[in-house]
Amino acid sequence: MREQKGQHPQSVEIDADDASVSEHVRMSRRLFLGSSAALVGAAGTGLGAGLLSPSAHAASHDGPSIEVKPGELDEYYGFWSGGHSGEVRILGLPSMRELMRIPVFNLDSATGWGITNESKEVLGHSEFLAGDSHHPHMSMTDGKYDSKYVFINDKANSRVARIRCDVMKTDKIITIPNVQAIHGLRVQKVPYTKYVFCNAEFRIPHPNDGTGLDDIEAYYTMFNAVDAETMEMAFQVIVDGNLDNTDADYTGKYAFSTCYNSENAVTLAGSIRNERDHVVVFNIERIEAAIKAGDYKTLPGADKVPVLDGRKGSKLTAYVPVPKSPHGMNTAPGGRYAVANGKLSPTITMLDLHKFDDLFAGKIEPRDVIAAEVELGLGPLHTAFDNRGYAYTTLFIDSQICKWDVEKAVRAYNGEEVDYIVQKLDVQYQPGHNHTTMGETRDADGKYLISLCKFSKDRFLPVGPLHPENDQLIDISGDEMKLVHDGPTYAEPHDCMIVHRSKVKTDKLWKRDDPFFATTVAQAKADGVVLEKDNKVIRDGNKVRVYMTSVAPNYGMDSFRVKQGDEVTIVITNLDNVEDVTHGFAMVNHGVQFEIGPQATASATFIAKEAGVHWYYCTWFCHALHMEMRGRMLVEKA
Repeated sequence: MREQKGQHPQSVEIDADDASVSEHVRMSRRLFLGSSAALVGAAGTGLGAGLLSPSAHAASHDGPSIEVKPGELDEYYGFWSGGHSGEVRILGLPSMRELMRIPVFNLDSATGWGITNESKEVLGHSEFLAGDSHHPHMSMTDGKYDSKYVFINDKANSRVARIRCDVMKTDKIITIPNVQAIHGLRVQKVPYTKYVFCNAEFRIPHPNDGTGLDDIEAYYTMFNAVDAETMEMAFQVIVDGNLDNTDADYTGKYAFSTCYNSENAVTLAGSIRNERDHVVVFNIERIEAAIKAGDYKTLPGADKVPVLDGRKGSKLTAYVPVPKSPHGMNTAPGGRYAVANGKLSPTITMLDLHKFDDLFAGKIEPRDVIAAEVELGLGPLHTAFDNRGYAYTTLFIDSQICKWDVEKAVRAYNGEEVDYIVQKLDVQYQPGHNHTTMGETRDADGKYLISLCKFSKDRFLPVGPLHPENDQLIDISGDEMKLVHDGPTYAEPHDCMIVHRSKVKTDKLWKRDDPFFATTVAQAKADGVVLEKDNKVIRDGNKVRVYMTSVAPNYGMDSFRVKQGDEVTIVITNLDNVEDVTHGFAMVNHGVQFEIGPQATASATFIAKEAGVHWYYCTWFCHALHMEMRGRMLVEKA
């Protein structure tokens, strides 16, 4: 047996008698359960490139230094989805230090997200303070990150959110109408992010009002476009099958999505009968022209949203047959190719994006856009790219990253005898998404790759039946991939994106005219209050608005008086003009606490249910006398 670089026979079980697969696949084949046992055994002997400790790798590492010393800054920002927590996390790379958590679809008592009036307005006063965030992606201009927004989906509640990168706060959330389970999400790359493309995965009846429950063939789902600036629906396109992941090209003309369940079934057995599923290609120019011509319909409850028919035979879409149940959809930085990852096939399918014009002109057939079907190993899920013509595909069942040469793969598909697989590196265990530094843009730099692994098993100290997942940082700058960091992460982050620090420009202080607290400012003006200087109580029947300032280590009021049963709104303006002097506010025994950044205004509303003395205090350390920053709410009996 020929040994691949980074592959270790001790952790590989070969099916040598299976003549139906290529040599590449046989070399990487391992039993789904047996591989885990083999890897555990290898760990005890110190075998396997992926089983060396991070410190051992660092000692033998001859690529760029991954050490970020105290006081030094990371080279990259990583935006991680928070998975089942519903948040987004910011990490520094290559240190892999967690820098910040951005609450999005979740309740967060540290910042008051889901508690403050400002955050409730963003959340649309939704009852769902939980989410399943999957795919964070930054807005672009000319195919390059512009650090304006990061968008993230909530699969559990069919929502899409926008995070402002200047303050790293969620400022808009939209619930996508007419569909269920928003999964794959990407942005339009060129000329700028006009649209956020997002797939609704599950097929439902329309209208979904209790009629037609058993008319399975009439179910359908839709491809969705959200206006990136207004965060309102731009259009929806009906498709055949269930949509999975999506991406866009570098011309602004096309988006494309992997699509499974071509059988239009609602059971597992029913949805895996066919040999092939497809990639659906969406012609954005034709969709926009159809909307302009009024060639669309609307659905009840969303009468302003254009809904177009993109099922098979439509001039708006093309269905490219690919192996069964394709998963990841990834566009190469050069703009020529996109990759649909096979999942149930040992292959990935390369699409030649330069042939899409001819496809929609009717000059070629759908399968003619396929540049190659590349055999890599078992369970290919997602592919990332560098700036040297290499691709990196996660092999879920093989627990490996496969590095391969894109152009050589095309040549091999066309009959040339050429070996396109460069290296296979063990990761622990069952990797899903992977991303290279700047790899989703024209600026791909080929320094690092992240493998987001679904299991950790024996990688870290045991913490009970629920294990963390495992993030592994791999240096890809040299001829060989090298694992350089191994770290736990919570609640299946699922996906991430990585941007160079030079692209991200954040504010150090809030601007007083920021729209984030515009509604609160408007109410203050109506009450005749100047937020920057006034400390006063406004009474409106049983509604009481308490305005106060904060300057470390004092609130503008050390006490205020209300009546039992009053609806109390606390409005605080942080007048500190110094970076990192954040204040907090907590009303003891009332479930109210929130953050007020420097120069920000924040508010929360609650009922003063019990008579008596109720203390409030600052929750974010701000001064040597931080403990003394407190006051009393005096509640008189009703």
